Amino acid sequence: MGAVVALQGKKILLGITGSIAAYKAAFLTRLLIRAGAEVKVLMTPAAAQFISPLTLSTLSKHPVFTEVAGAKGWNNHVELGLWADAMVVAPLTASTLGKMAHGICDNMIVAAYLSARCPVFFAPAMDVDMWQHPTTQENVQRLQKFGNLLIPVESGELASGLSGKGRMAEPETIIQILDRHFSSDLPLSGKKILLTAGPTYEAIDPVRFIGNRSSGKMGIALAERAAALGAEVDLILGPSRLSPKNANIRVHPVESAREMYQAAIRLFPQADIAIMAAAVADYRPATYQEQKIKKQGTAPDIKLVENPDIAASLGQQKKANQILVGFALETEDAMANARKKLKKKNLDLIVLNSLEDAGAGFNHDTNRITIIDQDNNYTNFELKSKTAVAEDVWSAIIDLYANRP
Repeated sequence: MGAVVALQGKKILLGITGSIAAYKAAFLTRLLIRAGAEVKVLMTPAAAQFISPLTLSTLSKHPVFTEVAGAKGWNNHVELGLWADAMVVAPLTASTLGKMAHGICDNMIVAAYLSARCPVFFAPAMDVDMWQHPTTQENVQRLQKFGNLLIPVESGELASGLSGKGRMAEPETIIQILDRHFSSDLPLSGKKILLTAGPTYEAIDPVRFIGNRSSGKMGIALAERAAALGAEVDLILGPSRLSPKNANIRVHPVESAREMYQAAIRLFPQADIAIMAAAVADYRPATYQEQKIKKQGTAPDIKLVENPDIAASLGQQKKANQILVGFALETEDAMANARKKLKKKNLDLIVLNSLEDAGAGFNHDTNRITIIDQDNNYTNFELKSKTAVAEDVWSAIIDLYANRP
């Protein structure tokens, strides 16, 4: 299965009817959760004979509804129908298919379906002769006429022992169909993004290093947001205890500035947009001691040499169709120093944050930024969570990308 990005944060209402294929719903639920979706499950009483509601509740981390009215009272199918970004009925038996096609509201799934204001996908599952019967085909066409989206059946061995069309689509196929549906509205769909994040460690000996206090939170938040907007993301991550939650972000772990430089040079030619959010050490020890340096009564003399400037190197290679964004963490003359970096490194935007601002900089969950462009236009933002800051940064980049000639 290829990368799935568009399901991040989506609310999926999954309906399961009484087919032997109901066991696949557990795999489908797990894949949806892994893709970042929130899942609520509805089952017909017949479906509960094939797979336990407890299994689906455990996987989805939500109660499973099997009746419109239960022991605790009325289950609000209207609220569920309004909650969802998409409803998926998989597997869908011939019986519930007919009920949905004709509005026969005698189970929880049909009740939610009739209340849903979101796209509805249906994945039939039945024996070959049932599938080919004119009544079934008429009901399928009727549902499609109403604007519902068919997930085609597959061919193969069926529960009856016959072979032919009627198998429910595999969970991986359903995930890809949903991903394509939601991807069409994502502004970064099809874009390749390169990000650097975290610190670099410059080794002195096998035990000691020169580093900084960067946690990688800001860069990881930017990577998560890019993936949620549909992008294909490569994250070059320096030594950090953090990692992105989105499984579709490709992480390239590095330790030193030179390793980060080599990875960035290799990946940049394929990138549409690159953001240099890492706190790269400007200097490294000129020599590496193979053994731990022992105390000798006098402090060792450690000579430093300059590390390669990753952002400047990429700025020299940047093509007209690429966007390069840098970060500047300053302690004094913040605006002047950020503008100087913007021009010197051939950046399209620079994101300034200052250690003079309380709650900004390393190891905080918040940040306060100013975004500056090549024309010296700038926008100041209030102190926000780094997740919200990532949204502001990507909004600025997307606007810049959209307005390019």
